[in-house]
Amino acid sequence: MRSRATARLLRVIVLLSAPTNLGLKPPRPGSVPGAAKAPEALREAGLFRRLAELGAHDGGVVLPGRYVDDDLDRPSDVVRNESAMVEHARRLADGIDGVLRGGGAPLVVGGDCSVLLGAGVAMARRGGAGLVHVDGHTDFRNPGNSDRCASVAGEDLAVAVGRHRPAIADIDGRGPYFDASHAAHVGCRDDDAELDEVRSLLGCVISASEWRTRGADVVAAAVLGVVDVSGYWLQVDVDVLDPEVMPAVDSPDPGGCTANELVELLRALAPRAIGASVTVFDPDLDPDGRYARLVSDVVVDGLGGLGSAL
Repeated sequence: MRSRATARLLRVIVLLSAPTNLGLKPPRPGSVPGAAKAPEALREAGLFRRLAELGAHDGGVVLPGRYVDDDLDRPSDVVRNESAMVEHARRLADGIDGVLRGGGAPLVVGGDCSVLLGAGVAMARRGGAGLVHVDGHTDFRNPGNSDRCASVAGEDLAVAVGRHRPAIADIDGRGPYFDASHAAHVGCRDDDAELDEVRSLLGCVISASEWRTRGADVVAAAVLGVVDVSGYWLQVDVDVLDPEVMPAVDSPDPGGCTANELVELLRALAPRAIGASVTVFDPDLDPDGRYARLVSDVVVDGLGGLGSAL
């Protein structure tokens, strides 16, 4: 990947750490997912330092509540860690609001992709925005297609466009956080269980195989044709990368993109993004730190122009 280490950021990026794992199922009963360690693992890998050298600021940490494995006694209509997740979403939205009021471009470093709830609440507070959801899965499990809804990290896109229970999809009466017709998804595999449903609802849906066939510029143009080009939120789940490239995620599936392909797409989409979130890297699956360094490369090279065209 070509480095942008000699360039200065065109708009000040403000990094918000969101070390949450509240939306993930436990790897084993009674255990805790490792995604909450991602912001600090990425800091150790040099991400914060490299972006600071380009002019970025560290906006601090939005801590989540305690993770609880309550599968044995949680009501069937409640997702795991629901109350803690809702509270974290409100506080993360406050943090994003503060960055935007200061003229910065918020870059949320997760954690799991339940951080999209906080981003959604923040965008709804400011009157709405488009959504670009780059992910190896549609994350569209919802009460209308499954009786096993429990982990928001596999349901975040459904929550974001109002296809989930009000407790999480309508926080403070702000739902739906994004208009489905102005939302785009890129990167799921062709056998994704919810692919047809997502195609019927969102403004643009492009699978990983279609992306690789059409190329980043064509895909970006299709996405920009449906999202509000005056600004949108860009959610990036690193399991969009192929497991041969990025195995340190909770749900690796073959058929994903390369790091260079992801960087190309992000470079095309980042300039008109209001903000972005990067999620689901699991340091517990990266004992020597090599994948943290790869994620850092992708973020610096792909998102260095975040918000620069707004």
